[in-house]
Amino acid sequence: MTIKQLQEEILKLKEQNDVTILAHYYQPLEIQEIADYLGDSLGLSRTAKEKANTEYIIFAGVDFMAETASILNQDKHVLIPNPESCCPMAAFLTPEKVIQYKKENPGIPMVTYVNSTAAVKAESDICCTSSNAVKITQKISKEFNVSKVLFGPDANLADYVEQKSGITTIKAPVKGHCIVHSQLTVDDINGSRSKIPEGIILVHPECKKEVRDLADFVGSTAHMYNRVKESTPNENKFIIGTEKGLMDRMVQDFKEKEFYLASDKMVCYNMKKNSIELMKYVLENLDDKTFEIKVPSEIAKRALDPIEKMLDYS
Repeated sequence: MTIKQLQEEILKLKEQNDVTILAHYYQPLEIQEIADYLGDSLGLSRTAKEKANTEYIIFAGVDFMAETASILNQDKHVLIPNPESCCPMAAFLTPEKVIQYKKENPGIPMVTYVNSTAAVKAESDICCTSSNAVKITQKISKEFNVSKVLFGPDANLADYVEQKSGITTIKAPVKGHCIVHSQLTVDDINGSRSKIPEGIILVHPECKKEVRDLADFVGSTAHMYNRVKESTPNENKFIIGTEKGLMDRMVQDFKEKEFYLASDKMVCYNMKKNSIELMKYVLENLDDKTFEIKVPSEIAKRALDPIEKMLDYS
């Protein structure tokens, strides 16, 4: 069966059942194409809360994203095509560590990146995404009347937030990082600039500071997409410093532009564990608990507050 045929079968199954498909920009393009809603973590969090009015939600992403959808939709079945599609960044922070960090820094709010487990969110004061991290940090520090925050698990994003907001971020932990974005190097950026001097370099705030400092634009996946969408006619070439899936989307949506990946290392193999074949299989087996992500109600209830506060503050 071809990809096109699989996509057609999936769309039929989706219509026959009460299903909403959410997909992150980093998913394989053939999955992006059959999604009801496509976006970054913040956009999909909003969609999960406001628009996913079906009994079943299939979240094509990694586990923490499906957990967030489950927290916001306790009365629905949230499924992930491949339960092994996880985010290594989330493993850098545990609920026990959050409790310890807060104990060591009394009165300092814990800002937790959505790339974290539900149990970690439950111990936090507020969540954030790369799209809204600066704004969230500014608002929560004002609410707590402090000039510093705890921020984890991504230390590079924490550093970016501190740089943009002027608010001190206590990295929790110091070495937390994205295994994809942290691989982008100064040599990659300089090499791209040398090969394509007119190229506009876009990188993610999860990249290291020395990489961000060399870029023309720093922003979340949605911010990068919009930067290209709003580009002028003479801005024709873009060098993409984030996961390849976003570039694949841009190539399809902006055919008049040229795109280059800043490094061939920009592939998240965990995101790519979901496949079009698995999407079809899950739709044929919606009640198979193997694929369901269900956050326990006690944790979900506590994690809901920092997520909803994030949505309110965004």
